[in-house]
Amino acid sequence: MSLESASSGARLLPSGTPMRPFVSLRTKFVIFFSLILVLACSTLSWFFVTARRDVMVDNLHRLGTILLTNIAHNDHFRFAGLLAEDQTTLHRYIEGLASIDEVVYVIVTGSDGRILAQYSKGARRSATDSERSSTDPLYPDVGISRRVARAPATVPQITPLVVSDRLTLEPREPDDSWFFPFPTLSETLYDFALPVLRKSVTPLNLFPALAPDDPLAGLGGMDRPAVYGIVQIGLTDAFVLASVLTMIQKVSLLTALIIGAGILGAHLLTLRITTPLRSLAGVARQVAEGTEPVQLPYSTNDEVGQLTGLFNVMTRSIQERNEAITESLHTIRIQVSQLTTLHQASAAIASTLNMNELLDSVLQLLVGNLGFVRMVLVLRHEDRDVSYVARVTGIAPDIAEMATRVEIPIQEDGSVTADLFLHREPVLIQHLDEAVDRIHPPVLELLRRIGVSSFIAVPLQSHHHTLGYLAGDRGAQACTDADLHILLTIASHVAAAIDNARAYAHLSEMTQHLEERIRERTEELSRANNQLQEHDRRRSTFLSVVSHELRTPMTAIRSFAENMLDGVTGPLTSQQTTYLTRIEHNVARLARIINQLIDWSRLDTQKDILRPEPVCIAGVAVTAGESLQTLAADKQVTLTIDACESLPKIHGDRDKLEQILWNLIGNAIKFTPPGGTVTVSFALDPAGMVRTCVADTGCGIDAQHLPHVFNEFSKVPSSMPTSQGAQLGLCITKTLVAMHQGDIWVESAPGRGTCVCFTLPIAPIPRNDGQSHSGDRTEC
Repeated sequence: MSLESASSGARLLPSGTPMRPFVSLRTKFVIFFSLILVLACSTLSWFFVTARRDVMVDNLHRLGTILLTNIAHNDHFRFAGLLAEDQTTLHRYIEGLASIDEVVYVIVTGSDGRILAQYSKGARRSATDSERSSTDPLYPDVGISRRVARAPATVPQITPLVVSDRLTLEPREPDDSWFFPFPTLSETLYDFALPVLRKSVTPLNLFPALAPDDPLAGLGGMDRPAVYGIVQIGLTDAFVLASVLTMIQKVSLLTALIIGAGILGAHLLTLRITTPLRSLAGVARQVAEGTEPVQLPYSTNDEVGQLTGLFNVMTRSIQERNEAITESLHTIRIQVSQLTTLHQASAAIASTLNMNELLDSVLQLLVGNLGFVRMVLVLRHEDRDVSYVARVTGIAPDIAEMATRVEIPIQEDGSVTADLFLHREPVLIQHLDEAVDRIHPPVLELLRRIGVSSFIAVPLQSHHHTLGYLAGDRGAQACTDADLHILLTIASHVAAAIDNARAYAHLSEMTQHLEERIRERTEELSRANNQLQEHDRRRSTFLSVVSHELRTPMTAIRSFAENMLDGVTGPLTSQQTTYLTRIEHNVARLARIINQLIDWSRLDTQKDILRPEPVCIAGVAVTAGESLQTLAADKQVTLTIDACESLPKIHGDRDKLEQILWNLIGNAIKFTPPGGTVTVSFALDPAGMVRTCVADTGCGIDAQHLPHVFNEFSKVPSSMPTSQGAQLGLCITKTLVAMHQGDIWVESAPGRGTCVCFTLPIAPIPRNDGQSHSGDRTEC
């Protein structure tokens, strides 16, 4: 099987994605090696041909230089030919030069610029120009000789020329095509021009007859060497081109042979590598298709041979691994079946807490899914050291009824029961006859009657207690360790379920008992609540009757005392006046206490409701202060209410606010000695509330008693005990402030006075749409 055929059939990846077009490794390697070989050989051939051509051109230049230098330095040619203008001599030298194959023309120019002698072999016939005659003379432009005359030198001046379409010689343009393998393949004529100079610098005017504007005029001056004439020789590179073409043909043939041999060698080399790879691909396909692969023979001793050996080892390993995977899959299927049974048993266990339903479901699942023929569940008696058969399945009903009446003692006697209950060890009995002395006789008799030959039993443990054991058998088939392991796994769940079912049963009993206790306790609390409600009703009635019955005689007592003090009954002695004043003071105090009791009773029964509206707290404070101004004047206490501009109105009940301020200002006056001051101040709290403070210069309160000043009937010590009442005023005040969603606190120290502050929310401004916004406010 070839590598191409092995791969042509698999055009899709495993995910379904189409593969790229297949190109064999051999093709890639041959193409790559061929490109490298062609490039290398072509580069070397180009370098060789170019180098050889340059050498031949240099030889041509050297030939022209030698020929021209020899003639220019020949004294006979200089004097006899040029100075004497002897045509025979000149023609003899020209014919000698023309005998050289590379020489195309020879021109001898005199000192006056006249051509003394010239010779041309004519234009060469070429394949591309059949009309050109070989007798057509070719001479260069006279401008070359003029340039040489203007700047005479001792070395020849070389000018490359080409034959134009007009059969004239023109200067050749330089060839800058670097990418072309050869600079040019057309014929080039090289013009070698050299002036013939005199050896001395004696000032002689050798050209008197020249015109002033002639290029050669003035060459005989003192400052420049005298020029006898100019000799020009034209050499062609036709022979060089012919040699180059011949060389190109030979080099091309040799290069082609080398490239062909290289490609053939690359093909053979890649064939030696890819042939084993094709075999590897074929075996890999067999492995992929799941068929048993064949072992590949060793064809080479190189890396490919090592790869073949390793591939054989890999295929054997894969085959062995596939066999192991097959066995593992079989084991996994069995384990999946067991896990499915375990899951179903767990679901059945979790679905009910009824003991009977639980045991029936578990045994049916084990018999139906794990292949057990008979299953039995034995539990330990809760009060005695005996066990009994709780559930049994897979046997006849009459034998099952007999089994439920059997009790098995739990004692250390080396029996199967002792191993399960006392040692908590599972038991595997593969042959019943080998363990007859370890089985309780009634149980052994039942086992023989139902045909048990091999069985397993696992203890049911929960919280380090053995609840019982679970046992089963497979009929004629002997039980194995695998059966024991799966039953051990299920046993822990069954034990937990039995423990939970028992706990649930106990909890149900406890719940029933607790419900009875709760019902009895609820009845007791109901009776107590009725008694409390009756007691509260009687208290309210008592307070109402007492307040009504006490106000009438107190009013009469207060009226009589005031009349007697006013002198209605006649003059009074000082002692009588004192007694009557005390009577009046205590009657007023008793009236305040009764009013506080009535207010406290009303608040305690939550019968008071607020009627909130925008209220100016400063105005309410002025009203309350005016009603208490007489009391302050009698005690010689200065009452001051600070004025506060731009104070926002609060949201509250005017009557309740007046009661709050009346209580606080009245308390401050009562506990302030004569000569003291009481100050009411207002401020805007940073939290967006209006803060009102009532400060006095009274006796003050100790820090340890401050947390109790707002408690009802609190007994806070004071240096002025005669001013204390029923201790309900601050309690009522705090309740009223809390009803307004405000806060109240006390700051005090003994001998430094007391300051009671409370905060109330700002009243919002109603909008045109009837709603209000807490960010708006009205000012007093």
